Amino acid sequence: MRPLAPTPTLHRPWIKSRGLAMLLAGALLGCCGGAVHAAPAGWTLVWSDEFNAAAGSPPQPSVWSNDLGNAEAGGWGNHELQYYTAAPRNAFHDGKGRLVLRAERAVNPGPCWNGRPCEFTSARILTRGKVSYTYGKVEARIKVPAGVGLWPAFWSLGDSNLPWPQAGELDIMEYVGKEPNTTYGTAHGPGYSGGSGIGRPRQFGTPVADRFHVFTLIKRPNEIIWQVDGIEYHRLTPASLPPGAPWVFERPFFLILNLAVGGDWPGPPNGSTVFPARMLVDWVRIYKES
Repeated sequence: MRPLAPTPTLHRPWIKSRGLAMLLAGALLGCCGGAVHAAPAGWTLVWSDEFNAAAGSPPQPSVWSNDLGNAEAGGWGNHELQYYTAAPRNAFHDGKGRLVLRAERAVNPGPCWNGRPCEFTSARILTRGKVSYTYGKVEARIKVPAGVGLWPAFWSLGDSNLPWPQAGELDIMEYVGKEPNTTYGTAHGPGYSGGSGIGRPRQFGTPVADRFHVFTLIKRPNEIIWQVDGIEYHRLTPASLPPGAPWVFERPFFLILNLAVGGDWPGPPNGSTVFPARMLVDWVRIYKES
């Protein structure tokens, strides 16, 4: 994944949220429903979205914004086929404590990068300018949708006005439907971006879409760790980078959730792909290391 435009620089040392008073070191509070959760040993919960809002309501606007369009963003740098909207049908609470990102077929919702009307709508939501983290544990419990051509992701971009990938990108979880038993965790920066990003697959042995999984990123000074369901499968340090490539991850990052359709990596959907497709997010949490 890659951003559309440079992002604003935020100036907070740990975690920043406008209007929600989320600098809560030591407090175990969910931001959007009042739920209390026991933190993993060695960690303190400082922010979460538990998605406990009313059925049909959109993502909390105090936390999440929307990226919109397709042609306007050059196909999101990947020749994707969905038109991102802010419509509640594409991103909504299900009333059961989950957020739903929904990709569906559509008739001319807007132009795609190829000059033709997009055939799908979906959602891409982000916490830019509202919630960010510099160090800590970031994780989400997600059930991805099965289907060739689907590309759900949970990822982060560096909060900076630098162009991509100068500020860094951390893909906490990417899944492409043509590889049903695998997810990926990847880092992108100057000299190691796009197809040259430094990543690793996580093999499940069974279809990832069969159930929920917890996807985790642990970010410390000069160290980044990827986990699935509490088990590490990828680790990055400055020594992992190509010779002379800069380490660009010592800055705040904001969060992104999206469900893409098509693109250079997953390819287009085929006749077996079921629409509407739904990416379910049970919760997103950020912890500070105790």
